[in-house]
Amino acid sequence: NSEILYQIALTMAKGVGVQTIRRLVSAIGSEKEVFQCPMKELEEIPGIGAVIAKSIKDPQLLKRAEKEIRFLQRTGAEAIPFGSDEYPQRMKECVDAPYILYTKGKMMLNGGHFIGIVGTRKMSPYGKSVCEEIVTSLAKKYPDLSVISGLAYGVDGCAHKKAVELGIQTIGVVGHGLDMLYPARHRALSNKMLERGGLVTEFRSECIVDKKNFVSRNRIIAGLCDVILVVESGEKGGALFTAEFANSYNKDVCAIPGRIGDIYSAGCNKLIKNHQATMVESAEEIEQLMNWDITETEQPVMNI
Repeated sequence: NSEILYQIALTMAKGVGVQTIRRLVSAIGSEKEVFQCPMKELEEIPGIGAVIAKSIKDPQLLKRAEKEIRFLQRTGAEAIPFGSDEYPQRMKECVDAPYILYTKGKMMLNGGHFIGIVGTRKMSPYGKSVCEEIVTSLAKKYPDLSVISGLAYGVDGCAHKKAVELGIQTIGVVGHGLDMLYPARHRALSNKMLERGGLVTEFRSECIVDKKNFVSRNRIIAGLCDVILVVESGEKGGALFTAEFANSYNKDVCAIPGRIGDIYSAGCNKLIKNHQATMVESAEEIEQLMNWDITETEQPVMNI
């Protein structure tokens, strides 16, 4: 597919983000035509200029994109561009949606009931119990339930493991390319997830792992879901970033309340107090908030 070659190459151009790519394609017609466009014409497009035009004309871009495609073919992964019907519709509605999502596994990204479950890496027995109970209760009623999280330790891992155990789809959004896995100790878990669900990322292979990548991936967790549930969180942490992104996308955010003074519930209590999340104590309350109805369940179509 020559189109995906040019789409991947554009995302690799230095200084070229999602909005810039959309501006270029809107002005010129297609990603391939962007590369064929003379330098002078590129420079004259509003918001582009000489620096970005030079970046796009880098002869190494297409070579790097070809290498990425060979990696995808070798590993059974896939690149889903924004314009594809397979691209998650929920994410497509977000203003900062990635231009390309890289996926690995057997997953459906549209339809169904999607819940993001996030929280602290230092989960308490209370948090574990609540997390497992909510996933179990929702899965019993909604067989098309998908659990989305970040494959980190603590709440993320608990949510993924329970979903695997129950045989429902679970997707881990990672902050790196599909040529590695962080944390490495979740390799066995991620392999099980590939059978029904898998991994999603906006980062290509051989990408340098950076702390800011994990903040960026939190917006994808929020974007893929109908609702975000924060199980436990300190006053600061990735879960709060995910909740913030979800709020900015006009998505529902729920939080499990905790005891006053409990450091692992401070973030949840703060979200509730500041009206940034709805307090929930059960799966039923999430259902009521979302107006989910089993009679309206869409049958999932596997993307294999």
